Amino acid sequence: MEKIIKNLKYDLPAGIVVFLVAVPLCLGIALASGAPLYSGMIAGMVGGIVIGLMSNAQLSVSGPAAGLAAIVLMQIQTLGAFPTFLLAVVIAGVFQILLGIAKAGSIANYFPSNVIKGMLTAIGIIIIMKQIPHAFGYDKDTEGDLAFQQADGENTFSEIWLTLTQHIHWGSTLIALICLGILILWERPFMQRFKLIPAALVGVALSVALNQLFISSGSPLAISQDDLVNVPVAKDFNAFLGQFTLPDFSQWNNKAVYIAAFTLAIVASIETLLCIEAVDKIDPHRRVTNTNRELFAQGTGNIVSGLLGGLPVTSVIVRSSANVAANAQTKVSTLVHGLLLLFCVALIPKVLNMIPLAALAAVLLMVGYKLAKPALFKQMWAAGKYQFVPFIATVVAIVFTDLLTGVGIGMAVAAFAILRGNIKAPYFFHRNEYKEGEAIKLDLSQEVSFLNKASIKLTLDHLPHNATVIIDASHTEYIDYDVLEIIKEFQKINAPERNIKLILTGFKETYKINNSDNVHSEMLEDIFTTTDVKGKPAKDLLTDLTGK
Repeated sequence: MEKIIKNLKYDLPAGIVVFLVAVPLCLGIALASGAPLYSGMIAGMVGGIVIGLMSNAQLSVSGPAAGLAAIVLMQIQTLGAFPTFLLAVVIAGVFQILLGIAKAGSIANYFPSNVIKGMLTAIGIIIIMKQIPHAFGYDKDTEGDLAFQQADGENTFSEIWLTLTQHIHWGSTLIALICLGILILWERPFMQRFKLIPAALVGVALSVALNQLFISSGSPLAISQDDLVNVPVAKDFNAFLGQFTLPDFSQWNNKAVYIAAFTLAIVASIETLLCIEAVDKIDPHRRVTNTNRELFAQGTGNIVSGLLGGLPVTSVIVRSSANVAANAQTKVSTLVHGLLLLFCVALIPKVLNMIPLAALAAVLLMVGYKLAKPALFKQMWAAGKYQFVPFIATVVAIVFTDLLTGVGIGMAVAAFAILRGNIKAPYFFHRNEYKEGEAIKLDLSQEVSFLNKASIKLTLDHLPHNATVIIDASHTEYIDYDVLEIIKEFQKINAPERNIKLILTGFKETYKINNSDNVHSEMLEDIFTTTDVKGKPAKDLLTDLTGK
């Protein structure tokens, strides 16, 4: 409790920022899904409150996901009725709980970091490009649409061109620029005294006041209702309760419902795990989420959302990124955002409907910039081509397709890079370049996997008799067990038979790195305790042997 109170000064403002971002996204995703608008708001509330309470993810925020919009639209049409679709959402939640119990969340450990960083960067670029039309007052494409090909017939680039050439609304543009200026100003050191007041809230409140001034004065800068938030307004409490829809349980024996549920469960789980992995990487405190518990929490959230009439929920990268950018510290910010959605939609929807989408676009533009800073491209380039190529491939693929397709392409490129890197490792010995009396040095790479097994065996088999051979593992962090067996067999049997003087160096350091793996450690310990030189740098060994 003490920790919660201590972090409230960060989590409350962050929760407000995420709430402001979530409102148009919930509505936009519901619209793109062909579902009732209120179903998106219900999913946002459930994602914030139910999943926020159950999950141990500190900064991830859940709600309706753009990546599921096309699937939801298709399944509603296939099943023929929204209440039937809601039953599929409930069953999908049950499937996710079973996945969590089966510990399927461990699949997140297999996502390469360069692909995850590429995903975050791509989402940042997409947010910027998608929000440019909204910032200029052209809201034909719904909020929350992250796909390159849009439902309005345009694509991401053509929509920007169309906006800039035909659809600039100067009132929206002015408001977006003012909000963006406030957000940038709030980042300056001299504004630290106002940090408890969210810059986004200041910008949005000012934008509402300005637009009301434009409307009352009859100014052409006034923004129409089409370009404002558009939350359904209930006339009374009974009408508010009428927005909630129950699933059609009479369809429990409909096979199509279970096919839809399985599809939703798998896609929602993959998107959640991708988001969790990404958010953990940008968490300033480097906390690690229990992915199996997350699947259980997401499943519970989908059951509740389906029972209340909401869309399926996942962990969502846009809202989570906004949460991190707003300096949230714990999952209290997620709960705050969910409670604010419930409170404002139930009690003050007319106030929400006064917010210009251009103001919220400014908030998202800042979120996008923080995800896709140029410094990250420089960092990945400096990491080498085997990190940069999968990274940039993921960025480009996601920008021009969608999240899951882009990540799939990035994973394929990363796998190819690993295979190519291992194939090109300098293990093979070229006998025709060898001069008698020279010491032969074989460097092991940072990761020596089973893919190197054949190459290393071939190299050792081609070494000349009576030679001096140094195998250097100084820069190696992992050696596969099968490779160690080959080296040990060569050390104990083949090298003595062929009168080869074998010197192993660096294996002691590799042992220290891998001392949590008992099998590997025993093998490594056996190798480095019987070698001629223990831990001496290979360059010093070459000097000793050649005098150079």
